[in-house]
Amino acid sequence: MVETRIIEVPAGIDAGTQIPVTTIQGSRPGPVLALIAGNHGYEYPPILALQKIAGLIDDVALTGTVILVHVANMPSFLGRTVYFSPIDGKNLNRVYPGRQDGTVSDRIAYAITTEIIEKADYVLDLHCGDGNEWLRPYVYQTITGHAEIDGMIGGLALAFGIDHILLDHGRPTDPARSLYCSTTAITRGKPAITVESGYLGTSDPQAVNQIIAGIQGVMLHLKMIATGPQSLSRPIYLDPSEVIMSPATGILYAHVERDQTVSKGAVLAHVTDFFGKMIAEVVSPIDGLVLYVVATPPITKGQPVACVATVKR
Repeated sequence: MVETRIIEVPAGIDAGTQIPVTTIQGSRPGPVLALIAGNHGYEYPPILALQKIAGLIDDVALTGTVILVHVANMPSFLGRTVYFSPIDGKNLNRVYPGRQDGTVSDRIAYAITTEIIEKADYVLDLHCGDGNEWLRPYVYQTITGHAEIDGMIGGLALAFGIDHILLDHGRPTDPARSLYCSTTAITRGKPAITVESGYLGTSDPQAVNQIIAGIQGVMLHLKMIATGPQSLSRPIYLDPSEVIMSPATGILYAHVERDQTVSKGAVLAHVTDFFGKMIAEVVSPIDGLVLYVVATPPITKGQPVACVATVKR
């Protein structure tokens, strides 16, 4: 059975919005897998991938249920904004589990938490390089320190099939202050991963297809479908990693490319003022691989410039 619906996020202290959702219920009981796209509205490949995969899932042959959140952050999507909502200026993927009486981003997060995540057994939070990020594909695998759920999260990461897996330590552990979409699931005992595939706000067909294949790999791993891509046998684990923030506001000039290997102390970018005078350099604090670098000129102090991660030997 296939059902489409709109989750209404009512107006509160600011404007309301809507969240389009498709639910595909299989002919046999099984896991409930939630696929969430568009927490950042300028990240298009996950949104396009869910459009396509909805038509590829055969509900008669499916075991379990797939819930597709097509666009989590409609204000950002329609407003074409990087990171932040044009209504309340908040980053949706930093306000989970949300609040019913908060601003629109808080209310979206609350709706997704209560109507999607809490009804799922597994969650894939699907992202890519935002409109400013030149990014190579990778997956975040949260490490909680609890062997059972860590094993299940690791299984999802391998099943998705992207060979670079960042081991993510230090995510929040309080379900009431989970901040991130995937962490909201994990702090409620539900295995989840965050996927990054796509770059610079493009509708990259290769990334769309990679996300579709990854979802199918996870569905095979969870025994929801009979055939699909096999899990990775030789992943590249990344640990430690560092997100490097800009020390200044101005115009950014990147010195590196995505997927480039850099040494500790390497200059990743420099920042000029609006007259062209250099005011800051951004250097790598570790040896590693550039997972993403901001490749557009605007930069604000305290915002990310790049993420560098070391291949785990």
